[in-house]
Amino acid sequence: MPRGTDLQSLAERVWYEGSPEHKDFPSFAGQPRLRSDASCCPREIKDQEVVSEWLRSAIRRGATGAPWEGGFPRYVWYKHGDLVFEGRLVNRGSGSYKGYPLDREEWPDGIEVIYAEAQVRD
Repeated sequence: MPRGTDLQSLAERVWYEGSPEHKDFPSFAGQPRLRSDASCCPREIKDQEVVSEWLRSAIRRGATGAPWEGGFPRYVWYKHGDLVFEGRLVNRGSGSYKGYPLDREEWPDGIEVIYAEAQVRD
């Protein structure tokens, strides 16, 4: 993370755009265009504002990964129950992200610790 980064302020500037490439159902991201090599988002995740808040929460917790582009981390991870979603920066000018679930072996190191500590604070 770049020195002096204010995660609270940064979190307020990001939003979840989504991507039809990770959907097999129509959504706010448009008509589905699920790629054969892409993970599919669960159908029950339909609310863009809820997912935007997940993104903001992950950033506030510091669940971010390099490189940083335009002041935003390229990767952000949010743990929801037994799933970890990876957010990927798609527009470094606006701070918009798409996201998708990861297989357990793809989870970033330390993600369970970040979210276990967050539960204690919340």
